[in-house]
Amino acid sequence: MIKNRLAKWVFGSTFVLTMLVPAIAFAEEAGAVATDAAWQATASKAMAAGLAMGLSALGAGYAQAKIGSAGAGTLAERPEVAIWIITLQALPEIIVLLGFVSAIMINGG
Repeated sequence: MIKNRLAKWVFGSTFVLTMLVPAIAFAEEAGAVATDAAWQATASKAMAAGLAMGLSALGAGYAQAKIGSAGAGTLAERPEVAIWIITLQALPEIIVLLGFVSAIMINGG
């Protein structure tokens, strides 16, 4: 029960911060822009970049948690497959890197 509430709280706060922090960061820059359309485009790009990075990181973290628990059980029974478990544990990091690159491309940097 506590784990479920804590998980919902952590996910909710991470999601909100992923959405708000880029928008706040670009709000000061957008203050100098005269038109509302340019500000909305900048804020939308910031939110999209935040979502790309945040959701890919959450997905990779979830995948690593599942792989890690299954890998620990597998290693207890068959220690000779350790290299496969390490490889499978490292694969979700590619998801985070792709999310990071997508976020950079969205922002136009």
